[in-house]
Amino acid sequence: MRIERRHLEEASDAGIVTREQADRLWAFLVERVAAAPAASEHGPRFTLTNVLYYLGGMLAIGAMSLFMTLGWEGFGGLGVFFIALLYIGVALLLARRFERQGLAIPMGIMAALAVVLVPLAVWGLQHALGLWADAKGAEHYRQYHYVIDWRWVTLELATLLAGVLMLYRWQAPFLLMPVAVTLWYMSMDLALLLLPPDVKPWSESEWLFRKWFSVAFGLVTVLVAFWVDLRSRRTLDYAFWLYLFGLLAFWGGLSSLGSDRLAGKLVYLAINLGLVLIGAVLVRRAFTVFGAIGVATVLADISWRYFKESWLFPIALTAIGLAVVYLGIWWNRNETRFARGLQALLPADLRELIASRRASLGR
Repeated sequence: MRIERRHLEEASDAGIVTREQADRLWAFLVERVAAAPAASEHGPRFTLTNVLYYLGGMLAIGAMSLFMTLGWEGFGGLGVFFIALLYIGVALLLARRFERQGLAIPMGIMAALAVVLVPLAVWGLQHALGLWADAKGAEHYRQYHYVIDWRWVTLELATLLAGVLMLYRWQAPFLLMPVAVTLWYMSMDLALLLLPPDVKPWSESEWLFRKWFSVAFGLVTVLVAFWVDLRSRRTLDYAFWLYLFGLLAFWGGLSSLGSDRLAGKLVYLAINLGLVLIGAVLVRRAFTVFGAIGVATVLADISWRYFKESWLFPIALTAIGLAVVYLGIWWNRNETRFARGLQALLPADLRELIASRRASLGR
C-alpha cells in the first residue's frame, strides 16, 4: 500500500488524527524508509533493478532449459550429469552469497536455476545407465520441453522433489515457478502413463481422456494454490505461479474439449464467468484474464454460428464488443462494492487473505 503525505493530511482534516500527530507520523515513516533504502528490492515491484534481476535470471534459466543445444550431448550421459551438478553447485553458492547480502530476489532466482538444472542432471544419468536412451521422442534433452511423453515423468518427479526441498531451505516465491511449470508438463505426460490399456494411441478416446485429465489436474493444482495462498497470507505470495499454470492446464483442457451444442457452449460460458467472479473476489488477475478470454471466445463463436454469412454478423459482433466495454466501465465503478459484499459472506481466514492481497496491490 502506497502512503503519501496528503493521506495523512486528509486524515487530520477528518479529525482522525491531529495535525501534530500527522506530522510526527510522516517524519517517522520517512525516517524508516531512509534507514532501509534496499527494502524495495526485496519485493516484486516494477523497478529497473528488479527488471535486470529477472532478465538475467530468465536468460540463464532459458539457456539451461529451452535453448539447450545438441552439442551438450557430445559429452555423453555422465558428462551431462556432472556438468549439471557443477552448475547446480555454482547456483547454490550464488544463492547463499546473495542471501548473506540480503538480496532476496537474486537469491530466489539462483535457487530456481538450481531446480531447473535437476531434470538435465536426471536425463544425463538415465542415458548413462541406458534407460530409454534410444526411445523415440525422448532421446534428446531439449525434447523434454516440447514433446509429450510418459518417460519424462521421472524427470518431473525429481524436479518436484528438488523444488520442495529448495523451497523448505530458501523460502523464495520464485522457486514456485519451475515447480508450477513442471506440474503443467506433468498434466500432459502423466496422462499418457495412466491411459487405460483398452485405449488405442492417437484415437479419439485417447484425446478425450487427455483433455479431461488436464482439466482435473489443473483444478487440483488451483486448489493446492488456494491452500498455499491461505497458509501464506501473512507472508509472501507463494501461490502466483501455481495459480497461473494450474489455470493454464484447467482452462486449456476445458477449451480444447469444445462442443457443437448450444448447451455445451453455455456451460463453458458459465464456467468462464465464474473464473472472472473468482478473480474479482480473490483479487487474482489470472482468473480474470483466463475467464475474460473464454467469455470473448464463446460469444464470438456463438455470433459466428448463428449469424454466419449474414450482414448481421459484424453488427452482432460489434454489439457484443461494445457491451463488453460498457461492462468493463460498470465493473470499474462497482467492483469494490460488489467484491466487498461477497467477501462479507466468506470465512474470516479468507477475508484476511483478500485484505492482504488488496493491501499488497495498493487497493
